[in-house]
Amino acid sequence: MVKRGNWLQQVSEEKYFNYWIILLIDTFVSAAATLISVLGISYLTETVVPSSVLMLTIGVAVVTSVVAFVAMRTYKIIIRYSTLKEIGRFVVACLIKVLIVFVYLGMIERIVPDFGTHGIFYASIDGVLTLVTLVVLRVVMLVAYDTMKSRIVANRRVKKVLVYGIGDQSVAMIMRLQNSPNYRIMGCLTYGAKLRSYRVGDQPVYYFEDCEDLQRVTTRLSIDGVILPTSDCVQEEKDRLIRYCESLGVKVLVTPPVDEVVDGKIMRQLIREVKIEDLLGRAEINVNMTEIGASLRGKVVLVTGAAGSIGSELCRQIATFDVQRLILLDSAETPMHNISLELEARFPELEFVPVVGDVRIRERVEMVYRVYRPSIVFHAAAYKHVPLMEENPCEAVLANVVGTRNVADLAVKYNAYKMVMVSTDKAVNPTNIMGASKRLAEIYIQSLGLAIAKGEVKGSTRFVTTRFGNVLGSNGSVIPRFREQIEKGGPVTVTHPEIIRYFMTIPEACRLVMEAATMSNGNEIFVFEMGEPVKIADLARRMIELAGLKVGKDIEIEYTGLRPGEKLYEEVLSTKENTLPTTNKKIHVAKVRQYDYRSVVEQLTALDQFAAEVDIPATVRLMKSIVPEYKSQNSRLEQYDREIESNEQQERTA
Repeated sequence: MVKRGNWLQQVSEEKYFNYWIILLIDTFVSAAATLISVLGISYLTETVVPSSVLMLTIGVAVVTSVVAFVAMRTYKIIIRYSTLKEIGRFVVACLIKVLIVFVYLGMIERIVPDFGTHGIFYASIDGVLTLVTLVVLRVVMLVAYDTMKSRIVANRRVKKVLVYGIGDQSVAMIMRLQNSPNYRIMGCLTYGAKLRSYRVGDQPVYYFEDCEDLQRVTTRLSIDGVILPTSDCVQEEKDRLIRYCESLGVKVLVTPPVDEVVDGKIMRQLIREVKIEDLLGRAEINVNMTEIGASLRGKVVLVTGAAGSIGSELCRQIATFDVQRLILLDSAETPMHNISLELEARFPELEFVPVVGDVRIRERVEMVYRVYRPSIVFHAAAYKHVPLMEENPCEAVLANVVGTRNVADLAVKYNAYKMVMVSTDKAVNPTNIMGASKRLAEIYIQSLGLAIAKGEVKGSTRFVTTRFGNVLGSNGSVIPRFREQIEKGGPVTVTHPEIIRYFMTIPEACRLVMEAATMSNGNEIFVFEMGEPVKIADLARRMIELAGLKVGKDIEIEYTGLRPGEKLYEEVLSTKENTLPTTNKKIHVAKVRQYDYRSVVEQLTALDQFAAEVDIPATVRLMKSIVPEYKSQNSRLEQYDREIESNEQQERTA
């Protein structure tokens, strides 16, 4: 025997009621309405209707009802989602029935004259009674369903939530959650008292103008959270409603983008908590996806560093276009395995080849070019962590400079159409080894491209460089580290109270990379508009508050001092003085000094030799010689700057 509570649970979780049963019930109700109308009018008019005619009439009503209901598909309307619009279908179905019954009554007039004479009354009463009965039946079903659902919800631990706004997205969210086993919608929430007495569907509208208003509403209704239906709402309310919720300990929830990827996993949940990435994100950047698709369609595309944060997102976005083949190159085995599994699951029609290999090994890179002949190359392979590269300058040179040179030289040798290099804002007036190594890579591919354009080097490959700042949530970046520290109970470590950084989402950065590659004619260095800077200390405080904790009470913020090579303020990438505009206002072309290719080759060959021999002094001195704007900060390598300054001073006095 099924327990009552379990039965209610099963009924609640039944997706839809069988529509054939609905058709049967509707037909029975319609036939009953016909019987009642015939008997009622016959009684009032004192007309004797033979039982055979009565049975025939009911039979006609049954057949007519089935035809009308099937024609209007009324039995396929999901009752729990019924609205007033559905009544129109029942009206038309009843009219079809009335017309057919009226014709039948005209034909039966010879057998029962008075019955046929009063046919219009029979048919009209029948139609009205059928319509009213069907509508009342639906209302009764809805009331029964809501009552049953309320009893189930009352026995569950559900979260009471308010939905922000009364727009289409908010109404859609209410509809999607009305049968949720996890959330109970208590109403809508708007800023300002203008709509305080309104209702959206059956939901009341509450308002707030300050934190006290919100506290009054959330306390009275025992609200657990507020749902913002779109990321635009998050941006709109990040410094008002979300701040208030943080101070009151009320969860802030949001609908994530479709197929949001977090840590390499596809997230398709309906709702999740607002993350710091949502607050730092900006309005959608418009890029010409049609033009990007046309440039990649039918091409063999190679992505180096394909298992990294930027490389893997490039692969995801490239996979959405009709490329002939996607080649993934990376030396990290486990991340490569993860992105391969993801591409298999999300893009079963995509032909892709994962290659485990290191860009520093020229022979391995050449094998990829020789076998697969890529036409478009996105070069994202690099060492990126500033303090780590400050301690290992020779490795930074081998990966970021020699690796880039290998990829570029072989692109020319095997006639790749275009190579796009992912660079960094740290290459601008570099203060650390990582930034200087990326600037050297930029110098090499730009000088190579110019040499090809001048006819000094045989080839046709076009080279493009893209620069941008920090990306939200990339491997080893500040946000995942803060999140981990908060989960462990703190402290949250910040290097300096005044340090600032520019942030961009990974998908946004990758879209701009592909857009820049499309608009480029070759040999440009594109820089991206990074938006407003973010103070890292404020970022840490906001993340702590989003976790429902108090700074200084639940979790401390500790300042540890700038790390080796770290800047206090990042360079502003795009200004009118150092860039030129493009057709996309978020992308600019950097004004940079041009280098002679042959001189660069000679210097980088020597640099390669020093790095391979792990001769750190010679490596750093040569880097500073090639990139004179490279001045070390907060680093043991500052000694080489002092050495260079001393030598220059001696030369001036000599």
